[in-house]
Amino acid sequence: MGNYDEAMGVLLKAIEAAMVENGGNKGCQPCKEAPAQTAPLGAGQSLAAQMDSSPDAIAARAAGKEVSASCCSTAECCTTAATGIPVGVSNRHLHLSEQDLATLFGEGYEFTRIKDLSQPGQYACKELVTICGPKGAIEKVRVLGPARSKTQVEILKSDSFKLGISAPTRISGDLEGTPGVTIIGPKGSVQTKEGLIISQRHIHMTPGDAANYGVTDGQLVDICVEGERGGIYKNVIIRANDASALECHVDNDEANAMDINSKSVINIIK
Repeated sequence: MGNYDEAMGVLLKAIEAAMVENGGNKGCQPCKEAPAQTAPLGAGQSLAAQMDSSPDAIAARAAGKEVSASCCSTAECCTTAATGIPVGVSNRHLHLSEQDLATLFGEGYEFTRIKDLSQPGQYACKELVTICGPKGAIEKVRVLGPARSKTQVEILKSDSFKLGISAPTRISGDLEGTPGVTIIGPKGSVQTKEGLIISQRHIHMTPGDAANYGVTDGQLVDICVEGERGGIYKNVIIRANDASALECHVDNDEANAMDINSKSVINIIK
């Protein structure tokens, strides 16, 4: 390995010298730097970390510090004061209109709040319903409050096979042209004309958070998930408004694929 390390050192010094002469590379920015450690070039560092040619990485190596490789090393990442974004994992659930609430649970019925959610004013209810499609039914689907102007049922991609309904991926509230579904409650049932969706993964944040991360409401970004089964999710929409709290939302299917849990954090890749 000694000859390999020496050869890599010579090659990288030549690359760095050429980049300095040409004004440096303004492209890649690593998601994070490892704690400062003195380590000679090539000693105990991955090839990806050694080949990171960002100005910060070059400066770190010149100072004898170790450079850490990241799954975001090929793209510019948000590394402002706030770095990691907390993650919320959503199971299938639904939001009911006042009219459908009365049909399913009885006239004058009110939600039974059992737990506040991360987004201000949102909460999980004690109430459960069954949703039905041409091929099957799913029981004990949680209702979330408060009531909305239109009923919206959010399922997982895997649920669509059991129900026999092809639900589109949409942001919350974008229901035009979506399929309907049968909802069964203790006092009655509703056949909705629309409202069945798979929620597009998204990040809630305030306008201040958006400015901090350099993103805007409605922008599509990629996110980097660290860990043994981590990776990159694309087409994550930014939802920035004053009524939001900072959190990335993925559903159970997406979380299981990358081993995401409530302690996970993600980084935005721009």
